[in-house]
Amino acid sequence: MEELRESIRESIRTLVVETATNLPPDVRRALSRALDHEKSGTRSCLALHMIAANVDTAGERRAPICQDTGMPTFEVKAPAGVDEMLVCEAIGEAVAEATRAGALRPNSVDSLTGRNRGDNLGPGTPVVHFEQWMSDDLEVRLLLKGGGCENVSTQYSLPCELGSLGRADRNLEGVRKCVLHAVHAAQGQGCSAGIVGVGIGGDRASGYELAKEQLFRTLDDVNPDANLAGLEEAVVRQADTLGIGTMGLGGDVTLLACKIGAHNRLPASFFVTVAYDCWALRRLGVLLDGKTGEIKSWLYREDSPTVRLARQEGLPLTGREVRLTTPLSEDQVRRLEVGDVVLLSGLLYTGRDALHHHLTTHKPDLNLLGAVLYHCGPIALKDGEHWSIKAAGPTTSIREEPYEADVLRTYGIRGIVGKGGMGAKTLAALRECGAVYLSAVGGAAPFYADCIEEVLGVDFLEFGVPEAMWRLRVRDFPVIVTMDAHGRSLHDDVLVASAEKLGRLAVSA
Repeated sequence: MEELRESIRESIRTLVVETATNLPPDVRRALSRALDHEKSGTRSCLALHMIAANVDTAGERRAPICQDTGMPTFEVKAPAGVDEMLVCEAIGEAVAEATRAGALRPNSVDSLTGRNRGDNLGPGTPVVHFEQWMSDDLEVRLLLKGGGCENVSTQYSLPCELGSLGRADRNLEGVRKCVLHAVHAAQGQGCSAGIVGVGIGGDRASGYELAKEQLFRTLDDVNPDANLAGLEEAVVRQADTLGIGTMGLGGDVTLLACKIGAHNRLPASFFVTVAYDCWALRRLGVLLDGKTGEIKSWLYREDSPTVRLARQEGLPLTGREVRLTTPLSEDQVRRLEVGDVVLLSGLLYTGRDALHHHLTTHKPDLNLLGAVLYHCGPIALKDGEHWSIKAAGPTTSIREEPYEADVLRTYGIRGIVGKGGMGAKTLAALRECGAVYLSAVGGAAPFYADCIEEVLGVDFLEFGVPEAMWRLRVRDFPVIVTMDAHGRSLHDDVLVASAEKLGRLAVSA
């Protein structure tokens, strides 16, 4: 039994590494179609080119596609009589080993103490669902779904009133409205262009499970239910008319796919649950020999060789980019306007939830005048005394909205880098203090890691690797001004414009 457990552990470790680093062919095809469809020269087009380069880099280097490797969720089909505890032990050991090797970020945090053990193990982590089947082998599927897209997942109880769309009734038309409402509400915070899994019916708990199960379907399959197949196609087509675009920057591609499943329900309840996933849909699977635990075959992979996604070497720059080196002056910042592409060099500080709370609850003890603060929880590895950053994409900025204005006023920070934009309180502080919000492309973690020349140091490591404040020297770190020091927000502009377009979809075409 020990030999079997070790073999399963090694097979699962291989599955974890491959899932974190290599997008399956169906997702690559969806991204390639998005590149073909998006208008050349737009902000969304630039973001898609960065995504394509990032996907290629991650696969070639076996580096995590995104630094937020999410909540590992395993779906296991096993023959009757299999030792589930043995399989769970093997999965836990594989997850811990992959975390130590840098394939997974240490994401599992104690909800009561905030402590991070650093191995992604703990109550409820990883998630493992078991199901019996008739085969003598084991099928293991893995989904790595990050926190940013998980936070914009949602559930509706029909009938209900929806902004811009009116009443959603207990029928497929009501389901359509709910899904479009969820996509609009997510904007760029879930790293659009996204994929949505939808669960109709069930209870509140099983509805979320059903919705997430839809993300295990291939993106180019056809729903066997003709009514649901038509609804899936309509949702994607109509979502793309909203103009939200990649990362919420405005554009023609907002949704890569919609997958819908239905369960029976109670007469009193009609739930519609939306599991939103980012463009980096990281899910793979393996079939394991039931006697040896070795990998017999892969799921979602295809026999054809992997084709590079990037259409060119490097980014499609125009020569109009603004090159800035930190620390930044107020005059430099006030000359920037929404839409400017900035290539940032110099010292960059990372800081997310724990750091923002610390900065607003302790006396100022850091010199951050003119600094740029990056909302990022990187994957960092230590070799002796030297740290290296393996993946360093942005986290969702709106979580820092309660703190950011106070941080800007207290510390004299001139730039905030993140994804998804921030709210009215931060926008007012940017105008008052002379600072800007710079959008990075969510999920482009190896791409941005390549812009890091050196790790200069780390503070507050007691918060855990993702929450520590890393001091990084960067060169030509590409970002887009989406909230400027003049009171304008591209995120607000896209939200208002897309809400107007959403209203036009109140009646199904």
